[in-house]
Amino acid sequence: MDKNKVTKEYSAGSIKVLEGLEAVRKRPSMYIGNVDIEGLHHLVYEVVDNSIDEAMAGHCDTIFVTIHPDNCVSVEDNGRGIPVAIHETENIPACEVVMTKLHAGGKFDKDSYKVSGGLHGVGISVVNALSLNLDMEVYKDGKIYHQSYSKGDKKTELVIKGDTVKRGTKITFIPDFEIMNENEFIYEIISRRMRELAFLNKGIRIIIEDERSAEKDDFHYEGGIVSFVEYLNRSCTALHDPIHIEGDKKDVQIEVSIQYNDTFKEKLYSYANNIRTIEGGAHVSGFKAALTRTVNSYISSGSNNLPKNMQNIKIGGDDMREGLAVIISVKLMEPQFEGQTKTKLGNNEIKGIVESLLNEKLGQYLEENPNVAKKIIAKAVDAARARDAAKRARELARKKGTLLDSSLPGKLAECQFADPAERELFLVEGDSAGGSAKQGRDRRFQAILPLKGKILNVEKARFDKILRSDEIKNIITVLGTGVGREEYDIEKVRYHKVVIMTDADVDGSHIRTLLLTFFYRQMPDLISKGYLYIAQPPLFRVGSRKSGVYLKNEEEYSNYLVKRIAGQKDMFIYGNKEPLLEEDFYFFLVNLSDYYNAVVLLKKRDMDTDLLLTLIKNGVKDKFFLEEKQNFISLSEDLTKHGYISGEIEYDPERNIFEMDIYEKEEKQPVLRVGREILATNDYKRMLKGYEKIKQFDKPPFSISAKQSDAEVKKEYPFDDIYSLFEFIMSEAKKGINIQRYKGLGEMNPDQLWETTMNPEKRIMLKVNIEDAEKADEIFTLLMGEEVEPRRNFIQKHALEVSSLDY
Repeated sequence: MDKNKVTKEYSAGSIKVLEGLEAVRKRPSMYIGNVDIEGLHHLVYEVVDNSIDEAMAGHCDTIFVTIHPDNCVSVEDNGRGIPVAIHETENIPACEVVMTKLHAGGKFDKDSYKVSGGLHGVGISVVNALSLNLDMEVYKDGKIYHQSYSKGDKKTELVIKGDTVKRGTKITFIPDFEIMNENEFIYEIISRRMRELAFLNKGIRIIIEDERSAEKDDFHYEGGIVSFVEYLNRSCTALHDPIHIEGDKKDVQIEVSIQYNDTFKEKLYSYANNIRTIEGGAHVSGFKAALTRTVNSYISSGSNNLPKNMQNIKIGGDDMREGLAVIISVKLMEPQFEGQTKTKLGNNEIKGIVESLLNEKLGQYLEENPNVAKKIIAKAVDAARARDAAKRARELARKKGTLLDSSLPGKLAECQFADPAERELFLVEGDSAGGSAKQGRDRRFQAILPLKGKILNVEKARFDKILRSDEIKNIITVLGTGVGREEYDIEKVRYHKVVIMTDADVDGSHIRTLLLTFFYRQMPDLISKGYLYIAQPPLFRVGSRKSGVYLKNEEEYSNYLVKRIAGQKDMFIYGNKEPLLEEDFYFFLVNLSDYYNAVVLLKKRDMDTDLLLTLIKNGVKDKFFLEEKQNFISLSEDLTKHGYISGEIEYDPERNIFEMDIYEKEEKQPVLRVGREILATNDYKRMLKGYEKIKQFDKPPFSISAKQSDAEVKKEYPFDDIYSLFEFIMSEAKKGINIQRYKGLGEMNPDQLWETTMNPEKRIMLKVNIEDAEKADEIFTLLMGEEVEPRRNFIQKHALEVSSLDY
């Protein structure tokens, strides 16, 4: 959009009020989707969207997003700044109207914003309502205007707090965690959305920084969605340079970028006013119709010098989109989204507009680039032939009575109920576990299908090959949905709970991953409708043969032991004669357990945990430590006392931080670098958080004794450090109880498997869902696809983050 384009003045009169603000705190999920991790991050997106709207209007080109250590987030732009004059009907500053009135904003005034993602005008007021504290700064007319809010109400009047040469708006808020279930922002989630917005708005710079870890990204793409489609294809081989089509028709801005790759999957991402339209809509329908029609017209034109085997074939829409990566972005004045979630564009007139532009410009591109046209058509012809081969494979399978008919696999143990909503299917690893599951199940509503070994990796296989896999054919037949675009119908599914049940080892994880790949690629509706689950068999059983408890993981096991010992022992710190209160002792042990486990993991990875503890005690916990050179000088002095050698203190001007290598005596290679990378390491963060919780009790010497009584003096066990203290406590906690660790489902008796994993009244299962389709598609392509190099790079980058692995 032309940034010099003249628009009507954005003034106090531009702000239109529709209704008040109260219901947001009572029903937050109506406005932000939910109060979990997605809703928490959606608060940030709502604030950023206001800045993006300013950018689309041509008044802003830089946005800063900062995650602060105290769970605050700030968003600053260099736009016009929210109007601060008195609103003519509300008689309060216009910025206060925006912050405190639902459905108030400049987006209802067509002259203020030609294009906007904030259709409902609820964004910033909803964030304000759900924030414990929110500070607004407006940089306008050489002045800094400031106002504070809490839980949607103003705390202070709008005041001028100084002069400035800046312009724009800065919003700093901390969510109200009495409403939100999650209390920690995840850098990767926010940065992913910021990258997406930078792709969709060519030329905009979005800088995101995490002050907790000094991570920082600067997203700026002059290529716009051309860069976006190249990014989508980075884990596979592209067949040609991106095809970029853009144009304006009837006040609608249309941008499409197309690039085919060597995979068999379709990656179609559609947006309307920067909002991801997951369910598609009119713009997607227009694109699909135009793509198929344009390519078939080119084939039949007779002037393209195509080989004869390409000229006499009719290519269908599904064939045309195999191996296609495409970004479709439209920007329009009055988008009509279906629901507040905005997942489908409902403006029917957009279909014809997109179709018309694509027919014209894509046809012209194919005529001017015959080599690219030939590659695209060859890819589609291969897909059409594979579809025919798959059709023949299905027909052959039917004749043999092995696919999609009434002949269910012999090893299926079917259930008695007829209603799919009441039926459950367990996909069980191996015949042994399958036998236990068959004996332990409730045969009225639970069916069991044992799987033999590892199924085919469908990420690397074409459809006709998939249908030749016996295990996959069994799954398809049992589910009854059919498979492939021509026959797949989720409404025919025979079970509304499909449960993957595998062993808790590497092989079990691999089988689970292969099954997830199959369902994600071939039966995605099974996931989107909430029918797919992962069983959570326990890892431990603690107690006697007749009575005992099942514990699902290491954390539950550790908490069980901690609770047991806290009722049996007394703990003394710093030579005190009075023991810790039992409640304090229990919570100390819970936190110490987390800290100790983090230390153990770091030691397994050959990390010097004594050195890390020295860093923690010197305050190496966020970006603010890295900003001060004096902090490194003091740290160097302390490191010298502990036998380490400090390297040169280096300045990173891009991030405005200092970094320093640390060496052991007589070592040439550094053992650690103090900087942003160590702060971003998950285990270091876990160790840091753990130590923050226990440091008030880390006051040796310690001693442990049995519960004191007046009748006798109990023996005390002294300790000089928390590690030996914790190891003794856990050893004592295990005395007198029987502990059994399960590695495979086959180790459980049928009654145990029922009681722990299959009984609806007691079991715990994970529901599989897709929170981020782009990230899901990327990870499946990366980890399960043909390309080896990206997978190797991923493993090398994340190897130290593994939290569960067979040793």
